[in-house]
Amino acid sequence: MNILAHAFLSGGDEHLLIGNFIADFIKGDPGHPRHGLSVEVQRGVRLHRQIDSFTDTHSLVEELRIIVRPRCRKYAGAAIDVFFDYFLANRFSQLADEPLEGFVQNFYGVIRRRQESLPVAAHRMADYMIQQDWLTAYRTLEGIDRSLKGMSRRTAFPSNLDTAVDDLRQHYAAFESGFALFFPQLKAAVRQWLVDN
Repeated sequence: MNILAHAFLSGGDEHLLIGNFIADFIKGDPGHPRHGLSVEVQRGVRLHRQIDSFTDTHSLVEELRIIVRPRCRKYAGAAIDVFFDYFLANRFSQLADEPLEGFVQNFYGVIRRRQESLPVAAHRMADYMIQQDWLTAYRTLEGIDRSLKGMSRRTAFPSNLDTAVDDLRQHYAAFESGFALFFPQLKAAVRQWLVDN
């Protein structure tokens, strides 16, 4: 899952949200003193990793990766994550009982308040994300395309993410139904993880 899904699955908890947001910038044990994270933020990092693990090993997601793999190879999962944020953004008011715009502005507000405590790379990404309003832009194919093009510029190997939106357009119904089946299962898994952890 991508930024919007991770934020949504934090359930309104500011510490979980921050941990979820910075998780990709935290290497190894989030409890290691070098990271300087509170126990609550560490839990958010672990939640992010649990969401990624559940998503990456799910059979429905694997079926969708098969569609994208000829184009994006090892980055097929990254493309699916962005596609899912597109469907989440477009169904947000149904799934969250609040408008996307209000949720996004609250999320950006939390990030702004805590920005100085973020890892340097996360701080820099937050600036671009807020200035360009990535999360609201996820509602459009153009916004998703911009996001995928940006990711393509940052990959270590050729990814073809810059053209991945073509797969979304061509197989739209498959991705839409895959999201509709997968996302409730992910939400249930997150609820259980939060109870257990």
